[in-house]
Amino acid sequence: MTTGRPVARLCQAVTMSKYSQYFNNTVIRVHYQSAKHMNDADFRDRVDGKQSLDTLKIVFVIICSIIILENLLVLISVFRNKKFHSAMFFFIGNLAFSDLLAGSAYIANIFLSGPMTFSLVPVQWFIREGTAFIALSASVFSLLAIAIERYIAITKVKVYGSNKTCRMFLLIGACWVMSILLGGLPIIGWNCINNLDDCSTVLPLNTRYYIRFVVTIFTIILLSIVILYVRIYLIVRTSQLEATNSPAYALLKTVTIVLGVFIICWLPAFTILLLDTSCTIQQCPILNKADIFFSIAMLNSALNPLIYTLRSKDMRKEFLRVLCCWGLLYCGRPPHRCMVPLKSSSSMEHCTNKHEHQSTPIMQDCTTCV
Repeated sequence: MTTGRPVARLCQAVTMSKYSQYFNNTVIRVHYQSAKHMNDADFRDRVDGKQSLDTLKIVFVIICSIIILENLLVLISVFRNKKFHSAMFFFIGNLAFSDLLAGSAYIANIFLSGPMTFSLVPVQWFIREGTAFIALSASVFSLLAIAIERYIAITKVKVYGSNKTCRMFLLIGACWVMSILLGGLPIIGWNCINNLDDCSTVLPLNTRYYIRFVVTIFTIILLSIVILYVRIYLIVRTSQLEATNSPAYALLKTVTIVLGVFIICWLPAFTILLLDTSCTIQQCPILNKADIFFSIAMLNSALNPLIYTLRSKDMRKEFLRVLCCWGLLYCGRPPHRCMVPLKSSSSMEHCTNKHEHQSTPIMQDCTTCV
């Protein structure tokens, strides 16, 4: 429990505006002691803990570095090859950029967590946690945008007509506006400073109502993605009933991988956040291990490039060409040859653009576009 001195400081601070306490270096200590039920001895043990990275954190730093490198590879491949300058690949590039930011935010979070947490003022804490929320939210919203794009591409006529650029950038822009808003709500004012009873255990400066709101939003996104992909599969299956081994099964396989990885990675984090909104740390000691559950969710950012880009044969070739130009692979060709554009068009781009001027929905020929 909190002891006399922190409580006295808090009581004095309650009369102040919460915004005036954003640079008060005692707020973090008071909130952590209250939310995690630490006495002064527990707090000193935590502050005096090892500053160096333990083995688990080193592993997470390596994983985050891989996330950054592989998503950077996706961005470079999309940027340098004009053949990939289509709507589908711009959405994939947006997903890669959000995942790259997620990996960077996690690395910053690792180095600013532990004993370093108590050297932060609230505004720094909100930036640390808010950046991670923004990056991860952008990744999730990007997955939804890709699902929407695929659904429109398979059901609508001339979806990529003269206004395709406007539509695409509006959807990408909406992803980032909603992500920034979602991650910025605590620093704007939706936090529990001056109201310890509403504080989260996992994120002690955030209110439980905010945590519940975030979980609700992510759950709605997940259900929306499931519904969209199920409808896509039903449309494709209807158009391929006469085929025993139709391409619809390839689409089903991709959809299963996408949804399975998404649920596996995010379900533990959703579960721990739900527990946080309705359970104290005495009732649910597992809340002390929340970092592990969020790290599992982080893996989704590492797997997204594999799921959404390596299914494209041309993207795999472009990856190898970029690695060749970096000198990381021996290509068996002169360096200037690795810059020569690919001759064949991407299956995803071909499937998106092939039916721009058709008068019927995309069905038969696009069932392999995954």
